[in-house]
Amino acid sequence: MNPLPRRASLISHHIDTFDVSLTRSFTGGAERYASSVVAATTGPIDEPRSPSYEVRWIDGDPENPRNWSLLYKTIVVASMGYSATVITLASTCYSVTIPGLEDELGITKIVGLLGITTYLLGMAAGSLLLAPVSEMYGRRPVYFVSVGLFTIMTLPVALAHNIETILVFRFLSAFFGSAMVSNSPGSVSDVVSDHHRPMAFGFWAIGPLNGPVLGSILGGFIYQYLGWRWTNWIIMIMGGLSFVLLAFVKETYTPILLRKRAQKERADTNDPKWWSAYDNNLPFLSFCRINISRPIVMILTEPICIFWDSYVAVSYGILYLCFVSYPIAFQTNRGWSPGIGGLSYLGIGCGTLITIFMEPVLRCWIRSHPKDPETGVVPPEATVKPITVGAICLAVGQIWFAWTSTPNVHWVVPILAGIPFGAGNAALFIYSSNYLAHSYGQYAASALAGNTVVRSILGAVLPLAGPSMYATLGLNWGGFLLGMAETICILIPFVFLYYGHRIRRASPLIQQMQQERDARLGATRAFEDNPKFSAS
Repeated sequence: MNPLPRRASLISHHIDTFDVSLTRSFTGGAERYASSVVAATTGPIDEPRSPSYEVRWIDGDPENPRNWSLLYKTIVVASMGYSATVITLASTCYSVTIPGLEDELGITKIVGLLGITTYLLGMAAGSLLLAPVSEMYGRRPVYFVSVGLFTIMTLPVALAHNIETILVFRFLSAFFGSAMVSNSPGSVSDVVSDHHRPMAFGFWAIGPLNGPVLGSILGGFIYQYLGWRWTNWIIMIMGGLSFVLLAFVKETYTPILLRKRAQKERADTNDPKWWSAYDNNLPFLSFCRINISRPIVMILTEPICIFWDSYVAVSYGILYLCFVSYPIAFQTNRGWSPGIGGLSYLGIGCGTLITIFMEPVLRCWIRSHPKDPETGVVPPEATVKPITVGAICLAVGQIWFAWTSTPNVHWVVPILAGIPFGAGNAALFIYSSNYLAHSYGQYAASALAGNTVVRSILGAVLPLAGPSMYATLGLNWGGFLLGMAETICILIPFVFLYYGHRIRRASPLIQQMQQERDARLGATRAFEDNPKFSAS
């Protein structure tokens, strides 16, 4: 007897049980919260309202961000990408200046590394607040305030004469700048269709994904020839340019646009019947509480967020450990200067670009995925395909670097290890962000903000453990240990590729969003069938 059908039946049984356990384990009480989350954005349905008075997008509506011209969409995505690049670049531009801080301020290396920690913690804290605020008031005003304050908060760092000033204002600059990293993918999602989202994310990610690499290269040469203070002056100049570019970007968030359009119609016609699906009557404080707490609750209760946030956090933490291990491998052990030492990250940068420029090929691969019979379109799980390959590349690159990073191996070999490592990181970041955005729709900014929080915390903590870990285990065994952690994580994308649709069905927020859509459709039909409302 062929054992495969029996085995498949057992696997299916375990997956079905897994669905139930996911719902019970992660969503106890989350359904009630999900209901309030949706109501905070869409508003409660008190009674059927006339569909003839509903403000919504129609085909070809020029105010719909997805109907903007290709040129303007490109400007929007490029502006978002550049601004996010400035923020990520600032995180590592500092790392290469730590020896200068040690000499001038009389601090230890561990204290110097706290500048990276406080910066990433600032990004985590800022993402919790600023992403939901953008869903309350729109993305554009948040971007202006965030980039402006990020630039201003960099000034005290450039003028600092003690480490305390540097740590405090790096935290504050990252806090405000975090909106560009956590929210800009939401803006990208706002202006492109599902079909073109992977390509748009890839274009947007060219800068942010290479930001840490560019920061190390740029910072190395600036520090070597101009000193550590000039790294901050350059960042301020780049932040000012970002502020100017954002002046050309219009609001992209559909709930805000339709809510304002409905308000305008009511004011212009003096008719209160005009409404949008995103009107709400919640008290201001309740609205704030729900929107600001949403990313935290999603991190703790949404199975999709729990798994992807954890995986991306591990990858991100190991990436920031590279800014501890690479200086040891190339500057300490090989005697390279800070500027030349920064070039050792080119392997990671090249790997990132390979993934981005392969987007047309990867898009064809994604489109070849079987379509969802219910919707007739390719499901979100199709975007996980590139991650399955990227996850393997990520682990291979890390283990490759671990065993070739010592001086007895030619320097080009560990640099080449950065190519699969960077390619895997890029695939994980781009396509996991796409999966989250596709799964959560209008709450993409909150889902991505939660992702930023978790990965920033791990990225903040791991570099502090780096010096002692490498001093105890060495570059070989320390790097190999990290490679094993990434090898274990390879299971996550494969689970989502084959069973992601079931995991999505276990999501309380996605369930509630679907119920809300069904309820509104039912309300519209009730109006059409009810003579009382039809006559009004």
